Amino acid sequence: MTDSRTVEERVNAALDKVRPGIAADGGEVWLIKVENGTAFVQMLGACGGCPASNMTLKGAIEAVVTADVPEVKEVVQV
Repeated sequence: MTDSRTVEERVNAALDKVRPGIAADGGEVWLIKVENGTAFVQMLGACGGCPASNMTLKGAIEAVVTADVPEVKEVVQV
């Protein structure tokens, strides 16, 4: 069965999986755009200035997004 959702919709669905954990720490993550296999996200709230946000970005967010949306190879914070 083929997924008829856009890449952006599938990335947002993947982000929905990690949002509860991020929200528990007072943060949020928004998808800005997907371009050339890279998802650009913005970390907000407590995550915006947190020194551990890069670990969250690469360790949790990127892992979930790239697993769920194979077209996306990298997640970058803007």
